[in-house]
Amino acid sequence: MIKLVATDMDGTLLDENSQVPPETFKIIRELREQGVHFCVSSGRRYSTLRWFFAPVADEIDYVAALGAQVFADGRFLDREVFSTRGILRLFRTCQAFDELHLVLYDWEHTFLLDDQSSYVKELDKDLPNAQRLFDPPSPDISIIKAAVCCERPSEIMDMVYVLERELGDIFTFMPSGNTWIDVMPKDISKATGLEAVLSYYGIDSSEVLAFGDSMNDYAILRAVGHPYVMGNARYAVKQIAERVIGTNREHAVQAELHALVQELSAED
Repeated sequence: MIKLVATDMDGTLLDENSQVPPETFKIIRELREQGVHFCVSSGRRYSTLRWFFAPVADEIDYVAALGAQVFADGRFLDREVFSTRGILRLFRTCQAFDELHLVLYDWEHTFLLDDQSSYVKELDKDLPNAQRLFDPPSPDISIIKAAVCCERPSEIMDMVYVLERELGDIFTFMPSGNTWIDVMPKDISKATGLEAVLSYYGIDSSEVLAFGDSMNDYAILRAVGHPYVMGNARYAVKQIAERVIGTNREHAVQAELHALVQELSAED
């Protein structure tokens, strides 16, 4: 029996215009009536996710900022931050390559470590109103997320290799789309965030249905009993799927969840 649904946002739950299809909120409430928790797992920060899910913001759980912010049942379960030393090493490594542009995030602010023109803003909705810095922020600012913009999409896998080679002892690097590389401290991921949520509710991973499309979903998809992967997903993610479904343009996640609601209702 499915007791919790976890879903990625971009390329998965969101449509081609990066919007939550309106039928989603009704489905979330129907799942809740059937005793199924709904958890959004995303690289986006908690405050941004609450804005996306405003009609049901207090009725769902959150694994935000790639597992650095975890909320369940309205409770703050976990927060992970980057070390100052690690941020400095990441900054210096990115400076050595002219195509790499570092972005750092705290709870509410975005810090650009290069000129604004170096970033493809439309690929990360957390970039507007960003602050330009010439050095990493001071240690009293808690960095919960980092990303690297690679301005040459054809070389993104080369740069993932370089970053892993230089900094793999402290960070994990995951391509996200064609331009961005997500950065997380080792042993922190969407999967570790979900683990905290499951522990809170006493749910086993075998009772979880998860949806994803990108490499930053790989860990969470491997950690659950029922990994469903989008038709528009990366090749490696499709290879670990229990099922490959339709695309986000087709609202495939919503269709699967509607079918789940129907199935659970028929069992009552």
